[in-house]
Amino acid sequence: MNWDRIEGNWRQFKGKIREKWGDLSDSDLEKINGRRDQFEGILQERYGIGRDVAQKNIDEWLKTLH
Repeated sequence: MNWDRIEGNWRQFKGKIREKWGDLSDSDLEKINGRRDQFEGILQERYGIGRDVAQKNIDEWLKTLH
């Protein structure tokens, strides 16, 4: 699955994101609003990881979606 599909259907994917990354708040999800760069930045802040790790985690998660 590509990120354009996530961005276009953000409301539907917020629940799946919360299942994977439970530390994200509703406020975080509103800030992200489907933008991958925002998502990467907030993952870095919440989980104390580097940008490359955040990108890898998102890419791996995308592969699990059908």
